[in-house]
Amino acid sequence: MNLLGLIEGLAQFGYNAPVIIDFHTHVFPPRVKERRNEYINSDPCFSLLYSNPRAKLATTEELLTSMDEAGVDLSVVLNIGWLSHELCVETNDYILASVSRYPDRLIGFCGIQPTAGDAAIAELERCASAGAKGIGEMRSDVQGFNLADRAIMKPVIDAIAKHNLILLTHSSEPVGHQYAGKGSITPDVLYSFILAFPQLRLVCAHWGGGLPFYGTMPEVANALTNVFFDTAATVLLYQPHIFTEVSHIVGDDKVLFGSDYPLTTQSRPIAQVRSLQLAEEQKAKILGDNARRLLSIV
Repeated sequence: MNLLGLIEGLAQFGYNAPVIIDFHTHVFPPRVKERRNEYINSDPCFSLLYSNPRAKLATTEELLTSMDEAGVDLSVVLNIGWLSHELCVETNDYILASVSRYPDRLIGFCGIQPTAGDAAIAELERCASAGAKGIGEMRSDVQGFNLADRAIMKPVIDAIAKHNLILLTHSSEPVGHQYAGKGSITPDVLYSFILAFPQLRLVCAHWGGGLPFYGTMPEVANALTNVFFDTAATVLLYQPHIFTEVSHIVGDDKVLFGSDYPLTTQSRPIAQVRSLQLAEEQKAKILGDNARRLLSIV
């Protein structure tokens, strides 16, 4: 029985099962792990993230083992922002095959290179037809385009809307320590994108680089209607009370638990959420209920 069937079955008996959905994980084909240096030399995004030999790469089977150990019911597996359209296609194939093998454990988000034009739209269409639920983790700063450039992005956003997909973009804070992959997709960049495409269902990774804090401004709060924030890498970036602060400013229904596995384990950030001074209902929203609604698993 898949996750949706399990939830529906338990609900018939008046029991709402607590569900943990990790909205931000990454997997790669075994050949990428085996030929790591070739991919480092061929793609700037992969090089940025994985040139350090200590940066972990995981296959689908390794993710599933982690999920079982951490008690994660469902993981969203993301691609990365490859510069090459061909590498997007190659790694999308692995994500789609993984989801096909484990439909009750995985949801796929595929990568595209918007500057590839019609080829990018065709790949988006292919992935949607194969069951992908979103596009991401997009990296406009590395992939070489402006998120708010309507000439490049409108065809992509139109295709996303046509297939009822979600877009997930990398985000980063404009201050603080430097780290591999930090990038320059900061709150001002995200805000311009959000204003350009207000109907898009958008997930900003890594707390949107701090964008939720501007939600105290009424016009920003209004603009964030269709915007969500994942918590990927929180244990490496922020103090735990960011959960309370962001929930207070933009609402606890906007927060999606994400680990950024295998950058961190899945169990560590789950323990962090469970230790928060929040109501159990709020913790349940963050750990899975918000993702269930966004992904229509209800």
